[in-house]
Amino acid sequence: IFLSLCFFFFLLSPLWAGNTDSKSANRIISTSPSITETLFELGLKDRVVAVTDFCNYPHTACQLPSIGGMINPKMETVVSLNPDLIIHQSGNQRIAKNAKSLGIRTLEVDMGNLEEIFASIKKLGAVLNCQESAKKLLLRLNEGITFYQKQHLPKKEVLLILGDSSDSSRDLYAVGPDTFLNELLNISGGNNIIRNSPARYPKLSKEYIIEKSPAIIIEVGPKSNLPQKEIDLRIQEWSRFPTIKAVKNKQIYFIGADYILIPGPRLLKTIARFAKAIHPEIFEGRTDVMNSQGIPNP
Repeated sequence: IFLSLCFFFFLLSPLWAGNTDSKSANRIISTSPSITETLFELGLKDRVVAVTDFCNYPHTACQLPSIGGMINPKMETVVSLNPDLIIHQSGNQRIAKNAKSLGIRTLEVDMGNLEEIFASIKKLGAVLNCQESAKKLLLRLNEGITFYQKQHLPKKEVLLILGDSSDSSRDLYAVGPDTFLNELLNISGGNNIIRNSPARYPKLSKEYIIEKSPAIIIEVGPKSNLPQKEIDLRIQEWSRFPTIKAVKNKQIYFIGADYILIPGPRLLKTIARFAKAIHPEIFEGRTDVMNSQGIPNP
């Protein structure tokens, strides 16, 4: 409900009329994967002249020059590209300071949670004069989220792990409550077993997991992109803890898709992957409204 209200607030905002104080930027440098994906989704690929080493989607973005890492970009490369705008996330103050010293205009966005993702899409649409594309993208995302909200899915206790759980001697890092992944998990019908952690991605012990005994365990991230043989070995490792409900009921899933950890336009795909693990029943017999990726058709 909140997202729907937030979305319509964006549509009604005067900012949609355009930002006359900002000139149109035609040589843009993107400094994060989420920003790059959003710019390309808004139809601005011809105006993006460089990305970072971590920007690997869409494929055409990989063919652009790279300024290096997100934290310590190569400013010599930046200058050589003669950009008229650098877009960065709010935490990257170093690049903002360097750009200012070089007289390069910057635009700051936040992508830490769904509200910020929606606001950033709206902001980019207004500043870069592509309001219609931004409206369409917001509408698609909002409709997709609303589809799952209308299912009124019963909540199941879920542990969402980042990375590799195969080493039983090591603590695990999990998704905490104040993250966009936690929001997507909630939309998918999951209830994060980590509720009050001050850390966004807290470290957990196996003892904690045994105590909480989640109904479902989902491992996400590049290290979870595994062949079936490796998945079987991981599940076998978990079988040493038979009192955990997810282990007992064989509800352990591995999602290694690259988009899972990137807040941006592909978030509906993440919701779909979570929902297929938590509530696979909602996808049965829904070919009339679901596309090939398991996402509601617009």
